[in-house]
Amino acid sequence: MRLAVLAAADSWYLNDLQRAAGSRHEVIGVAFDRMTSCLDGHGRRVEAGEFILNEFDAVIVRTMPPGSLEQVVFRMDALGTLAEAGVVVINPPRAIEAAVDKYLASAKLHAAGLLTPRTLACQSLTDALAGFHALGGDVVVKPLFGGEGRGIFRVHDESLAWRVFSTLAQLRCVIYLQEYIPHNGFDLRLLVLGEQVFAMRRVNPADWRTNVSRGARPEPLVPRREWVETAHRAAAAIGAPFAGVDILPDKNGRDFVLEVNGVPGWKALSATLQVDVAALLLDYIETLVRQRRSTRA
Repeated sequence: MRLAVLAAADSWYLNDLQRAAGSRHEVIGVAFDRMTSCLDGHGRRVEAGEFILNEFDAVIVRTMPPGSLEQVVFRMDALGTLAEAGVVVINPPRAIEAAVDKYLASAKLHAAGLLTPRTLACQSLTDALAGFHALGGDVVVKPLFGGEGRGIFRVHDESLAWRVFSTLAQLRCVIYLQEYIPHNGFDLRLLVLGEQVFAMRRVNPADWRTNVSRGARPEPLVPRREWVETAHRAAAAIGAPFAGVDILPDKNGRDFVLEVNGVPGWKALSATLQVDVAALLLDYIETLVRQRRSTRA
């Protein structure tokens, strides 16, 4: 196969995919900011620098760099053009759009009947303060876009809440609040890859945030059947065949789905479980490419 990976030039994940591909596949890194789209008498083409992405068997989205609203919308539209042209895109652009938007992702998870924290998304200081009290006076404030615990903080003081919400309102941000869920110092990361699910526990007794990037210790985990089912349902709700699902068991034994990552990392999970996720991902994509070819034949 010939695969394009949308990633930074120094991405660990790009290097890991190239390692796993060996001589079987050609894996080339390309940059989002080099993407162009041509609509002419020869059809619709999406290019990235010297490469015509329509000529690749698959495109793997490994990053979602910051950009203006116009840039982000264009990038998703270009990926949609590739998918419509028969190129396998992992994850599908609509799944990435849903996963990267915390409000939209939460709405889809809630609609799928999954247990999620009570959530409020609003735009004004008045509504945010009312939501702070309605959610119990102890909330987690999250940026609408972002991951790995960046920009997330807990607020359980009314005067601090006023200052935080006032600043966000002045910056014309969407204020996204979730009730704080008391837990036992760990959460679960389940990596969904087609029908397969791999799991680890992330333990952080020193911080309420359990991201590995925030100092949490990853541990191998044999997931319960209900956790595997929840992970599949959450990934399906977003439309992502390759997804990282975060589940938080609370102190009362309930399992909350916190979010679904549509561009999931696997560095910590591979090392913890001693599983070659990059090789398994390439095998999965190869299956999708074969199915796509047989359908078009």
